Amino acid sequence: MIIQPKVRGFVCTTTHPVGCEVSVKEQIAYLKNRPVISDGPRNVLVIGASTGYGLASKMVASACCNANSIGVFFERPEGEGKFGSPGFYNAQALDKISTALGLISESINGDAFSDEIKTATIDLIRKRVGQVDCVIYSLASSKRVDPVTGEIYKSVLKPIGERFSSKTINTDKAKICEIELEPADDKEIFDTVKVMGGEDWARWINVLLSAKVLADGVKTIAYSYIGPEMTWPIYAKGTIGRAKEHLDETRKQLSIVLAKLGGRAYVSVNKAVVTQASAAIPVVPLYISILMKVMKEKNLWEGCLEQMYRLFSSKLYNVNELQLDDQGRIRLDDLEMRADVQSTVMDIFSKITTETIDELSNFSGYREEFLKLFGFCIDGVNYNS
Repeated sequence: MIIQPKVRGFVCTTTHPVGCEVSVKEQIAYLKNRPVISDGPRNVLVIGASTGYGLASKMVASACCNANSIGVFFERPEGEGKFGSPGFYNAQALDKISTALGLISESINGDAFSDEIKTATIDLIRKRVGQVDCVIYSLASSKRVDPVTGEIYKSVLKPIGERFSSKTINTDKAKICEIELEPADDKEIFDTVKVMGGEDWARWINVLLSAKVLADGVKTIAYSYIGPEMTWPIYAKGTIGRAKEHLDETRKQLSIVLAKLGGRAYVSVNKAVVTQASAAIPVVPLYISILMKVMKEKNLWEGCLEQMYRLFSSKLYNVNELQLDDQGRIRLDDLEMRADVQSTVMDIFSKITTETIDELSNFSGYREEFLKLFGFCIDGVNYNS
């Protein structure tokens, strides 16, 4: 069956199962050529493990730390003549490869916000690995059902206080255009914090702690993003930014809670990369297209995999090199936010037009990376049969 990509805005509605599997194999092969992280974790739980930074974290744990891993995610499985979502195939491929390496690699597909899935995860931890010494929280969702009240909260990408306008890119037409967003109301802000803040991260850690499945010295880490000042109105100072502030406060609380085990909680501020989540944020696809060009020219570009390898090898499991910012966060966006990188990106952003997209940005590279998320544009895959 011939499967072609069908893209609508920031979503590709088709998935190539073989492409996803080959992509995972290639990424594992890349990691196997990296130095082993000898002091890394032994048993890892990744909440949000099927795409982006969560998937990359589970890959690094398996391929570079020789760690057992359990991944939790909410993906559409294949069935009834329909293909599954890319995350379904990613997880399937990674579990297969990791098992072949002699590791325990399991997946749970369901709503990570629910108590049911938390209970199922605890049962699986007890059955397969006993305890976990690393918990990665990498969830990005548009909605959350409160497990206690049943209330549904929906997150939004909006500015706070005043409307926001900027240039962005119509990724379907490769056209620079203007975008204007109305400010969020109080309920939208509240809901976004409920979905994307630290409440569910804390709930996970507390139930794992109560179930005694967290090992001594356990580390837990949640992922965040700040970005350049030009994106702050819709991100760092918008509704998502308010949720990330809550995530930071949660980190402080969890470090206190985990101190009894000699453990600690971290927030890692990562760089901008091409993911399904970042593709949905206005302005960001254009920014990433320019950033990719600038950073590749300076030989600084990192994708999710390179970022997570650096996190595990040079930060999280290398206390001699672990430096935190004034808010207590790990900064993996250090290369992105270098002054020379940002000044060049901002200069290009101010003058880029539809006619100069190919000259001033790497939009073609952005599109290719986007399609790779869905199993397309992968070398060695026959897309004609």
